[in-house]
Amino acid sequence: MRQIVLDTETTGLEPSEGHKIIEIGCVEIVNRKLTGNHYHQYLKPNREIDEGAIEVHGITNEFLQDKPLFSEVVDDFLAFVDGAELIIHNAPFDIGFLDHELGLLNAKKGVMSDYCSVLDTLTLARQMHPGQRNSLDALCKRYDINNEHRELHGALLDSEILADVYLRMTGGQTSLTLGRRNSSNQNSTGEVAIRRISSQREPLRVIKANEEELKAHQQKVESLTDAIWK
Repeated sequence: MRQIVLDTETTGLEPSEGHKIIEIGCVEIVNRKLTGNHYHQYLKPNREIDEGAIEVHGITNEFLQDKPLFSEVVDDFLAFVDGAELIIHNAPFDIGFLDHELGLLNAKKGVMSDYCSVLDTLTLARQMHPGQRNSLDALCKRYDINNEHRELHGALLDSEILADVYLRMTGGQTSLTLGRRNSSNQNSTGEVAIRRISSQREPLRVIKANEEELKAHQQKVESLTDAIWK
């Protein structure tokens, strides 16, 4: 099973008001293991970023001036996610923006549901933890995932964190390790620094019952007089 954990950053909150995607980050999971493959792209929105949005993700108008347009990278992006299940926290937000971007293209590209199915981890978390806070930060705390390096939001960084959260939420034993932290939030080219999760994992240990344990189990089963399967 191929899954893509996806996150976006945007110029604002509403695509209907002309807001655009400025960053897409994706990490690949195959059979519940991170493969190390990822897709990451900053985008030029051809509009100003809201001040409130800059406070959240730290991406500036100046930084995006030499970045490609969505129309220039859409084929590569769709090729990366095609056929996968997308795992997104608060999926209607990201899918709404992606569908809006696709709708603005002259070439008819359809909508994201033409390429992928979607699992919303916010909906899943609300089902598992009703009445509790289920933001990504809250889930990190609940599942004992260290996200102290997350001083600002970032699409690739958040998708990597969400991959860890999703695997913990759905019962997978993981050994995800975060890379060394840069001393600054930006690298030498001015791009927001990203800490990547290692895809190196030890295989899970499988312990089988021996003959004595199997015999004891059978004796215990036979002693259950009210078992519903009898």
